[in-house]
Amino acid sequence: MSLFNRRTLLLMPLAACFLGAACGFQPVYAPGGTGSQLYGKVAVSEPNNVDSYLLVQNLEQRLGRSADAVSKYKLDVRVTTVTRRAAITTTNETQRYTIDGRAQYTLRSNATGQIVASGTATDFVAYSAAGSTVSTLADERDAKDRLMVILSSQIVNRLNSKPDLAT
Repeated sequence: MSLFNRRTLLLMPLAACFLGAACGFQPVYAPGGTGSQLYGKVAVSEPNNVDSYLLVQNLEQRLGRSADAVSKYKLDVRVTTVTRRAAITTTNETQRYTIDGRAQYTLRSNATGQIVASGTATDFVAYSAAGSTVSTLADERDAKDRLMVILSSQIVNRLNSKPDLAT
């Protein structure tokens, strides 16, 4: 007698669909979902440094670019980063760095001026400093770019998970 039953394996995705439908699950990017309701309707604040430029660029990729006059919402974002030494040799040479990132965001309704959503997204990335100066600088730029992708994804996911924005 086999412990593995193929029929059970085939019925699991079907059961997951019924459970998802029973709890009120609605796909974010389905017609009428939060993702399609926000796309092109959020004006993101202007960047003031390289990190905020990368963050705004990623947010506009995910939310669509919108002008202030046509947008339904205004997203104000403030990003800060801190670089720390992570791997230090016995001769006090740094082999790795970590970059801690924090993005504070506030989504306001343009019609009422009320805050609809706000929060803080945090994460970190690391890069190697063991190569030449040029490769270390390239690794740092790449790490900051990755960090801004992560932070923008967190912000968009949190905005898309708010069901009251879909109205």
